Amino acid sequence: MRRSKTSHLLENWLSLRFRLFLEGIIIGVLTGTVIVFYRVMLVHAETLRGNVYYIMQNRSWWIIPIWFFALICLGYLLGRACKKEPLLGGSGIPQVKGIIWGRIKSNWVTVLIGKFIGSLLAVGGGLSLGRGAPSIQMGAAIAQGVSRNLGRLRIEEKYLITCGTSAGLAAAFNAPLAGVIFAIEEMHKNLSPLLLTSALAASLSADLVSRHFFGQKPVFYFADLPVLPLSHYPYLLILGLLMGLFGVYFNYCLQKSLNFYQNSGLPIEFRPILPLIAAGIIGFFLPQVLGGGDTLINELSTLNIALSTLVILVIFKFFFTMFSYGSGVPGGIFLPLLVIGALSGSIFGGLIIKYLNVNPQYLHNFIIYAMAAYLTAIIKAPITGSILLTEMTGSFNHLLATLVVSMSAYLVSDLLKSRPIYEVLLERLMKKDGWSEYKPDAHDNKVIMEIPVCLNSELDRKRVKDISWPKGCLLVSLKRGESEIIPKGDTLIHVGDHLVVLTSENSETSDSNLLTHLAGECLDKK
Repeated sequence: MRRSKTSHLLENWLSLRFRLFLEGIIIGVLTGTVIVFYRVMLVHAETLRGNVYYIMQNRSWWIIPIWFFALICLGYLLGRACKKEPLLGGSGIPQVKGIIWGRIKSNWVTVLIGKFIGSLLAVGGGLSLGRGAPSIQMGAAIAQGVSRNLGRLRIEEKYLITCGTSAGLAAAFNAPLAGVIFAIEEMHKNLSPLLLTSALAASLSADLVSRHFFGQKPVFYFADLPVLPLSHYPYLLILGLLMGLFGVYFNYCLQKSLNFYQNSGLPIEFRPILPLIAAGIIGFFLPQVLGGGDTLINELSTLNIALSTLVILVIFKFFFTMFSYGSGVPGGIFLPLLVIGALSGSIFGGLIIKYLNVNPQYLHNFIIYAMAAYLTAIIKAPITGSILLTEMTGSFNHLLATLVVSMSAYLVSDLLKSRPIYEVLLERLMKKDGWSEYKPDAHDNKVIMEIPVCLNSELDRKRVKDISWPKGCLLVSLKRGESEIIPKGDTLIHVGDHLVVLTSENSETSDSNLLTHLAGECLDKK
């Protein structure tokens, strides 16, 4: 007798953990290899841009019109690519979240090739964009390709795409733990053993590939960084407050920039021309603000830059990032916002050293703490921000201070009701004209979801039969630690359980949202 698709799905679920672990390693190696090549090409592109400006500034004025004509052509090509494939525009993280949540469909080959070339050209042309988010989207595309070629189910594909995001971030910044935490805190906002083990396998594999080529040195190297004494922690609270306010302003300005281009009436294919011409002009008098800016952060660790220069740099970097990202070209905000945070931290540290007699040896500490706080205020992921900066600077001695300043910035951002920027960008993406929400095929395939029961959840200590389950859902298993329980009507659900639910593919998104709400934290529950 032929087995049903549902029974086959359940059998696959039981062997999923080990298979995901192995596939996570494969995805990590593939993603690490691609991102290494991407990072090498970015270095060459930025070096080439620097050489062009050097030649132009040394009396080879005839090259200037050729350079600006090339920038105009480059802008048009980027605009045409983004018009043809909307998933190429912007950072890519909102697009990946939409795919994982079942709201967006994607052609992984087009996204992988287009994002690689598009972001490479955009950053190489001088736009203030970074490599982090494109690396995450490329990792997700690679994972989707692995899933499709292996014929995996949609539920398994979501885990593999999450592996790709972890691997992409890990390879981009040599930060494997941050890659895992990002997948948990930003992409899924919950933790499950399947998610943790597979994402960790992918992240570590990608990081090993990256370190094989780039070495063990951290991305941002601050030599002999002293531990900040506890007596200086009040300064951290002030810094967290300021970075929280600046982060809210960053999110506000980014949306205004997107609105500016959208309401300008300028066709999509012509929008990138404006920031590229601006980049061509800025390159003559302030080339430090062009591109991602990781070189500028490393300069802060070795050079003594005047306070007035830092103020000019942070202002130009901030507004040029807005102007660049708003045009919709491929490229992320991860690295530019870290640069803005580093410059702000350097200004803050310089002021308290000068006027409050703080020891100058702690200047670099405030640069690192400001980066973590600024990132946290913008994406509202404090653990990701803290772990990322800890790994990128190569020292865990400063984790406590980084967490303190990150949580301070997070609370300020939360009190001001600033939403995570990637959720806002995802909503904007879904509202774009001509963009269609993901609609499954008409046939009624089944999928399995794993939902964790959080602290103070509405489901805690309730019997299975007393819960109003979404229509068409079937609770097939309860995972409690290492034990797996076959649920009955009188089975009690507890905090920490993982609900394994079978549902229809057509109602997956709505059922997932409802179950996540039921199993999530309930602040009003007594």
